[in-house]
Amino acid sequence: MNKDQVKGTIKDTAGKLQEATGKAIGSDEQRLKGLLKQGEGRAQKAVGNVKEAVKDLRKK
Repeated sequence: MNKDQVKGTIKDTAGKLQEATGKAIGSDEQRLKGLLKQGEGRAQKAVGNVKEAVKDLRKK
């Protein structure tokens, strides 16, 4: 697992928490920020997955 995969997972989890908090307190702004953070995290994790796949291909 590389740093992009780790950071992406952390951002995704933080976004889920922020979205849930926004929902609990009735804040659409916080829910939206959480959803955006989840998207950023998933994108960063996908970049990490591609890097790992390329690295694995180079080993072969």
